[in-house]
Amino acid sequence: MTAQKQLRPAVPWVRITPTEQDWDAADPALLTAMLGQLTLIRAFEEYVLELAKAGLIHGPAHSSIGQEGGAVGSVIGLTSQDTVNGSHRGHHQFLAKTLGHVEPKGIDPRQDVSDAVRTVLLRSLAEVCGLERGFSHGRGGSMHLQWNEAGAIGTNAIVGGGVPLAAGSAWAHRQAGTDAVAVTYFGDGAINIGSTLETFNLAAAWKLPLCFFVENNRYAVSTNVEEATGESRLSARGPGFGIASWQVDGMDPLAVHLTMRAALEWMRTGRGPTLIEAEVYRYFHQNGPFPGSAFGYRTKAEEKRWRDRDPIKQLAGHLDRRGILTTAETNAAVKRAGALMAELGAVLLEPLPGGRPGQQRIKPAEWPDPSFANVGVRGDLSEFADARFADRDARADSFTGEIADQKFIDAVAAVMNRRMETDPTVVVMGEDVHRLAGGTNGATRGLKEKFPDRVLGTPISENSFAGTGGGIALDGRFKPVVEFMYADFMWVAADQLFNQIGKARHMFGGSGAVPFVLRSKVAMGTGYGSQHSMDPAGIMATSAGWRIVAPTPPFDYVGLLNSALRCQDPVVVLEHVDLYASSGEGPVDDLDYCIPVGKAAVRRPGDQVTVLTYLAMTGCVLRAVESLGTVDAEVIDLRWLDRASVDWDTIGESVRKTGTVLIAEQGASGTSYGAWLADELHRRFFDWLDHPVQRLTGGEASPSISKVLERAAIAAEEEVTAKLVEIAGF
Repeated sequence: MTAQKQLRPAVPWVRITPTEQDWDAADPALLTAMLGQLTLIRAFEEYVLELAKAGLIHGPAHSSIGQEGGAVGSVIGLTSQDTVNGSHRGHHQFLAKTLGHVEPKGIDPRQDVSDAVRTVLLRSLAEVCGLERGFSHGRGGSMHLQWNEAGAIGTNAIVGGGVPLAAGSAWAHRQAGTDAVAVTYFGDGAINIGSTLETFNLAAAWKLPLCFFVENNRYAVSTNVEEATGESRLSARGPGFGIASWQVDGMDPLAVHLTMRAALEWMRTGRGPTLIEAEVYRYFHQNGPFPGSAFGYRTKAEEKRWRDRDPIKQLAGHLDRRGILTTAETNAAVKRAGALMAELGAVLLEPLPGGRPGQQRIKPAEWPDPSFANVGVRGDLSEFADARFADRDARADSFTGEIADQKFIDAVAAVMNRRMETDPTVVVMGEDVHRLAGGTNGATRGLKEKFPDRVLGTPISENSFAGTGGGIALDGRFKPVVEFMYADFMWVAADQLFNQIGKARHMFGGSGAVPFVLRSKVAMGTGYGSQHSMDPAGIMATSAGWRIVAPTPPFDYVGLLNSALRCQDPVVVLEHVDLYASSGEGPVDDLDYCIPVGKAAVRRPGDQVTVLTYLAMTGCVLRAVESLGTVDAEVIDLRWLDRASVDWDTIGESVRKTGTVLIAEQGASGTSYGAWLADELHRRFFDWLDHPVQRLTGGEASPSISKVLERAAIAAEEEVTAKLVEIAGF
């Protein structure tokens, strides 16, 4: 017969259940501190549901009532240097972390709370209500709670969306030489999400000090966990990735505390990530003040069984049994917490003029000013106050160093090396960046040998490593440069790029820096087909928060990458494969200048037509103009493509001179960058235009593998020539 051997996980996978002896051995100060947090968090959540029922909360109110034991038990052993993030149902995690920050010795439930505690609760309530005094000035609301000073780095409305960001925080803790850890909270729904599973793998491979805390409340809206997965013991996921894992009753705060204590010891001693599955129960529906039984997917009997094991009830019973806190004292603490929330609510609310008795409204003075709506989408670029700028274009040459002909890809590698030499916070990550003599194109040549701990070859998991880079950027101690082999892979990581990194600054109040650089290449004309050839400029331009830079000659690459790395906003640096092997003017030994954000380059002056273009299409346009010889075109290399950085001054000066505009780009018409640009040009310069803005793009289809079909799908020199002849006939 075939021999069979039972395989066992290489890491622990256990369930922790405290005994009465554990309860008897627990420090009374720990138990009373847990009760102090539990009563405040419960009172906060109950008051939020009251406001939701009264129509005073705009948007969802995802209550965590019933799940507080998991949050308090796991957070109370953390320090302010440890970081946590969570999901849309994250009030309890946020409050546990922030209350622990302002009262590290614990909150005594028998005493009135401190002013610091009152402030945390008031600002949290204001944020949930969308008000100015909230932590993010009302922009985050119920689902996006952040207070970085306390180590609460942001709850998240995308299921599983915050998990990769926590990996970045964990990496930064370790790279900075601390023993701090990160904890990412998510539910039974998120454990099946790709970004979560990708991050399991990355964290295990890199041995990050990251705890994956799974709040298994058994329901993703109304779908129960047995319907959603074949293995409902969710902690079973961990050992498959080599992650030490625990399962625990999340309704028992001491059990969770003991489990987290074991996980912390594992992580703080450098043994890698951990996973804790806490079995908890949300008493109410996905959103709002009604139980799940009201919607028919749970029974009242099931809800009663879980409520009978309420974390406050369990903890209070042991406190009473041990003579630490009587039942009467616990009841008084609960009542005191409820009164506190009503008192804080009165700061924000007032009687509704002309309303029914007891009907309230938000005080008008508490709302944010509407003019704040677009403030902080990007930063103010004050980080460039002491930058040294230099440029070379047809209008001016402010560069004083030596210039020589050089390959574009050599400039890429040289400036990356220079920045990593002079700035120890720069970290490079991506697939194969540490191998193949500098990745697939040589952009990171020699970096792994010189900076082994700052050049990170990643698994093939763009969603995870892009988000990890985002978490590093949000941490603020390091500057990630993330490489995507092909721009099409942005769709794979779309959540992290657009929902997370691009929105983070604005969503959390508008003041937090996001120093994230994404390098990616446009590969039209290389025969890599529909899924490796896109120009993402048009897509990126529709996503608020990003800056987009498109270098053409080697000189520009050096100055523009330096600006991207100095910038405190996320910047995507687009590189065209056709340019890698090209040669042009570049600096010989001065690699420290910046090219200003929002400054285009006039590559050729002219009086007849303004041609706006970028990347490899710039060369196509210049060659077409010179070979045609009959159209006096002013060719402007846009360089900066995002809405906030387009050089309208240079464009406007040219349009007023020529009266005619052509936008020339290589890529597909459906994702055209020029579509929005043409619309904006018409609005800004209508009075100076003699004709509608003309556009030249590739076809509707993505480029194909066939050499003939690929050429037919993109625009190049011949198409530019034909378009210029057409324009000359106007």
